[in-house]
Amino acid sequence: MSGWDWGAFRKYLFNLYLLDGAWTTVWLSVAVMVIGLTLGLGAALMRMSRHRLPRDLSRFYIWLMRGTPLLVQLIIIYTGLPQLGIRLTVIQSALLGLGLNEGAYLAEIIRAGILSVPRGQFDAARAVGMPYWTMLRVVILPQAARVILPPLGNNFNGLLKTTSLASVISLEELLRRSQMLIQLEFKVLEIFVVAACYYLAMTSLWGVVQRRLEAHFGRPYGSSGEPPRRIIDRTLLEQDAR
Repeated sequence: MSGWDWGAFRKYLFNLYLLDGAWTTVWLSVAVMVIGLTLGLGAALMRMSRHRLPRDLSRFYIWLMRGTPLLVQLIIIYTGLPQLGIRLTVIQSALLGLGLNEGAYLAEIIRAGILSVPRGQFDAARAVGMPYWTMLRVVILPQAARVILPPLGNNFNGLLKTTSLASVISLEELLRRSQMLIQLEFKVLEIFVVAACYYLAMTSLWGVVQRRLEAHFGRPYGSSGEPPRRIIDRTLLEQDAR
């Protein structure tokens, strides 16, 4: 019975085949987070709508995505949809499945962040005639970011590892490439430990980025230090100048 092989470990630690799989994990996570943020913001705003139809649609989407396993969702999208005539590539299936699932979780995070903003900020923006979308972009979301960022960062940290589920539908990210390399080299422990080191490095680097983002958005009313009323007045002046 062979033991641990340090030579093999050092060999695979900088293996270009595995490094390329790690890069796939990174860009896939970033793309999924962008999709998730877009869907999550839309679902959060629909959930807070005064109208019943968008509220019900948002609740159903969140209930469905959060109530079923991500692995099952990926398999249905990749192997089930072709029965309905909808054929997606592996990358398209992974982006769609992971994005839909991530959006459902981010929707509740974003909604909680928006609800944390004092009601007076909404009233002040409306009192000066600020349009709804301008109010969200200039007044509400910058303040909500302080509440949203910590759980959002944790979600991205988890997403870097959750992308490994896409290996089930044959997407060649880090875990899938590790499995394929093991079939050729038969160094199970060494290659999986290298993969674990890659995941640890990615999550550690993101931890540094997350701390910097939280420190930046944790300043009162954003990096400029301007109170919301001054931001509102400045925005209205810019609109009048146009």
